[in-house]
Amino acid sequence: MRGSEYAVLLRRVRQAGLLDRKLRYYGWKIAVTAAAFAGGWAVFIALGNSWWQLVTAVFLAAVFAQIAFLGHDAGHRQIFATRRANYLFGVIAGNLGIGLSIGWWTSNHNRHHAHPNTEGADPDVSGVLAHSGERAAAGKGFRRFIFRYQAWLFFPMLLLEGGSLHYSSVRAVVKWPIPHRVWEGVLLGAHALGYLTTVFLVLSPGKALVFIAVQQGLFGLYMGCTFAPNHKGMAVLSEGDATDFLRRQVLTSRNVRGSWLTDTALGGLNYQIEHHLFPSMPRPCLLRVQPLVEEFCAEIGLPYCETSLFDSYAQALRHLNTVGKQAAREPVAVS
Repeated sequence: MRGSEYAVLLRRVRQAGLLDRKLRYYGWKIAVTAAAFAGGWAVFIALGNSWWQLVTAVFLAAVFAQIAFLGHDAGHRQIFATRRANYLFGVIAGNLGIGLSIGWWTSNHNRHHAHPNTEGADPDVSGVLAHSGERAAAGKGFRRFIFRYQAWLFFPMLLLEGGSLHYSSVRAVVKWPIPHRVWEGVLLGAHALGYLTTVFLVLSPGKALVFIAVQQGLFGLYMGCTFAPNHKGMAVLSEGDATDFLRRQVLTSRNVRGSWLTDTALGGLNYQIEHHLFPSMPRPCLLRVQPLVEEFCAEIGLPYCETSLFDSYAQALRHLNTVGKQAAREPVAVS
């Protein structure tokens, strides 16, 4: 029966030991990332009021993204055995380190995992882009314009993603009933104060503003390019869809094949199917579980999507363009 298929797969994964914690891996990963973070800011201070700081901005944008990946892993409880330890790491890396609320992200991201690519339930398909023709056709005003040209606007809009993430974090801390709101707010404030003070003390006002725009813009672009291949162009489910868990996660997700460089650059999220099936699986185990999952999908006749990085972007953009064309059509009047 379908209801037992995921249980069969899960049993195989557990027997292979692929859900066990990997503290040694995360120990060196955190140490290297923390050293890059500290080193980047040390170079920033040493360079002083120079336009060469734009190189530092590019470097720190990449480091911020790597910290975000670690925060993502902590939010899924991949790093430590206890919820408390993962949360503490999350607020230090996320709230204090890069200015993103771990409480907001966990709440938002868990809804995505429960209902991937499901309209009305997945917050990731309810934002500025339309993922179905129905939503594109229903757009009005400026939103309709965005929907119509979303394939062309996609990458330029990602330059604003960093600001959007910060805004969403602050809004959630102020308005959402997330746990430890005061604690999270204090750490977000400490990050903002430390970041802005350092930048404006070292750089002239003009250079400081350019540095912030480049660093935050590229951070957002990097994050958006990481998530873009995962679900865009895959099956979009209607609200209330009754597809079982295994099929819901596999049919709405796409893997990106590659090498250790791809795995590092995308934070392991190129194994999106495996990550969605086993969210708490430590990142280094995703590579090892991938052939097991692909083989199981073949056994039960379930389509398994894997492609190259560039083809994943092409598929995503084609889908956004096809959906966007629906916004160009005049809505049908209902009498």
